[in-house]
Amino acid sequence: MFSRNMIVKSAILVGLAIAAARGASAQETKMKLFKVITVKDEIVIGLSDAELEAIGGADAGAVAHAIAQKGDITAWQYNVRRGANGELLQAPTAKIGVLANASLRVEPYTTTYAIVPHE
Repeated sequence: MFSRNMIVKSAILVGLAIAAARGASAQETKMKLFKVITVKDEIVIGLSDAELEAIGGADAGAVAHAIAQKGDITAWQYNVRRGANGELLQAPTAKIGVLANASLRVEPYTTTYAIVPHE
């Protein structure tokens, strides 16, 4: 039969495997945040690695170039909100269009909060 010690070790291994799978999933949906400064205000947008690859780069210059070249881009606007257990998160709030004639500058944006990937 199985010893209690063997069952506990098996449960720990299963838990570690699940945690590793979740960690890999979170890394696959890594988001980069950018601050877009416009004539009216400043907004934070989030782009996934796949979206950044589609525009041809992963830095603020590539995002600014894509906006200028295409005339506009669609992105998720990010704001701070509370998560299920009360922690602060940087989360997507609305899908928006950024127009070339309204944006003046694009900067990388860093946050101390966990970033929630958009769908």
